[in-house]
Amino acid sequence: MRRLLILGAGTAGTIAANKLRRMLDADDWQITIVDQRGTHFYQPAFLFIPFGRYRPDKARRKASRLIPSGVTRVEGEIDRVDPDARRVALADGTVLPYDYLIIATGTSPHPEETPGMEDDWHGAVHSFYTFDDAVALRGALADFTGGRLVVHISEMPIKCPVAPLEFTLLADAHFRERGIRDQVDITFVTPLSGAFTKPVASEAFGGMLDDRGIAVEPDFMVESIDAQAHRLVSYDEREVPYDLLVTVPVNKGAAFVGRSGLGGELDFVPVDPHTLRHGAHPEIFAVGDAAAVPTSKAGAVAHFELDVFPENFVRIVAGEEPVESFDGHATCFIESGAGKAMLIDFNYDTEPLPGMFPVPALGPLPLLKESRFNHWGKLAFEPIYWSMLLPGRPLPLPAHMSMRGKRVPS
Repeated sequence: MRRLLILGAGTAGTIAANKLRRMLDADDWQITIVDQRGTHFYQPAFLFIPFGRYRPDKARRKASRLIPSGVTRVEGEIDRVDPDARRVALADGTVLPYDYLIIATGTSPHPEETPGMEDDWHGAVHSFYTFDDAVALRGALADFTGGRLVVHISEMPIKCPVAPLEFTLLADAHFRERGIRDQVDITFVTPLSGAFTKPVASEAFGGMLDDRGIAVEPDFMVESIDAQAHRLVSYDEREVPYDLLVTVPVNKGAAFVGRSGLGGELDFVPVDPHTLRHGAHPEIFAVGDAAAVPTSKAGAVAHFELDVFPENFVRIVAGEEPVESFDGHATCFIESGAGKAMLIDFNYDTEPLPGMFPVPALGPLPLLKESRFNHWGKLAFEPIYWSMLLPGRPLPLPAHMSMRGKRVPS
């Protein structure tokens, strides 16, 4: 009996458990998944909760109900992996041996990494990257009647890199609906060279923030937050004042990854970007946000990875070479307010391009363009997530990015 151990019961871990349970012979394989939280969150809802557009209790379900029969679920905190002995130790002393290991423990925000960030947490400093933070921000936004709103990214990479921009655009629409937009100054602060860094996307979205009266502070590497004076301070001594700060703290992988010698500086697992296999330990794989691959950390990436990875895994454990190659495919909706959204589709080699998705010419979803269809598409994803994506049922979207329907501007 061979042992497959999956660490993490979030999006990527749950899809992997569901797909591989169907693909691996139950008489030959014992599959175990370690769930560190017990609760599964629909994380796209965290963007809408602060604006009162999503009921918080709808965003969470018991993780145990999403794990398939035939997979043993163990709830506990992971202490470390011993890759030489092929075993995982939990914080309570439990030891789980494995023959193959899939790390799917995602990424999480770490406000303690930035001096001063926690000094006024849930006071004038907020975030929306966890359930509790999104709920706390809902109250802060409801009480906010004017002043300087700053939306800030501490460092890349982060989960869902377009989410801070979405929040900024939704905040603009939110204050307009409340009739107080002229009483609010909005600034988007980023460590990147601009709000959009890919040339074609920058051209398509160029005037979006200007048209909404949103200022951009680029190349801002935060050194500290002065919580008493309400200001961000950069390493080059620039300062950005705020009355309400909505920040994205430094994102890191699971701490056990670093303790186990399996990760880089931020505790993400370096793997082959096409096979998701660890170079030094070929029996270890990483999927979803836990993997250090050059694409977005987003649910869509986990989806496309796990359209490719299970078949490769089955071939590898059978002593064969993998035949599929993950190309970094990502598809992201970008809420822009007023019932509209944009859509981008890209991979490791191709930046977001204009066109129609998923059917060439017909769409109905336009790429790099605001549309109500895109907004409806984002809202429609939630039932698909619970009923099809997590259970690992096939979706009518190709795992590999297609150039059909896309236009390369001259």
